[in-house]
Amino acid sequence: MLQKIRQNKFKIITAIAVVMGFAVIRAFENTLFYDPFLEYFESDFKDRPFPEFDAFPLFFGLLLRYMLNSGLSLVLIYYLFLDKEILSFSLFLYVFFGLLLFVFFYTTLYFFSDANWLLFYVRRFIIQPIFVLIFIPAFYYQLQYSKK
Repeated sequence: MLQKIRQNKFKIITAIAVVMGFAVIRAFENTLFYDPFLEYFESDFKDRPFPEFDAFPLFFGLLLRYMLNSGLSLVLIYYLFLDKEILSFSLFLYVFFGLLLFVFFYTTLYFFSDANWLLFYVRRFIIQPIFVLIFIPAFYYQLQYSKK
């Protein structure tokens, strides 16, 4: 057991650093990013209208946060698997899902003013590193399956 830890200490240190990076992004979200929906979704938002917002700063704040989380996630995925094909496929998935999520977010925001639960979950996928929790087990399973 200790020998495996010694062999993989760089992976472990990288994983800890990435998780700490996620924590720093989360801890300073109020000061780093413009997002009036932080307070809105912390309150009882079910019957309330969307808060006032400025579209461009909101877009760039969400984009910056998505890019930071995606970058950290890609670092983690690369150092866990040490495979450039997995890294490039992950990058493609992050770009594809990022575009899709931003389209859904702004479509919901402007055309479905009563769909606050939908906006809540779409925004959650944008601001939280949820995809890495899906990708790592999927890639691990794929590697195990391909060895058989």
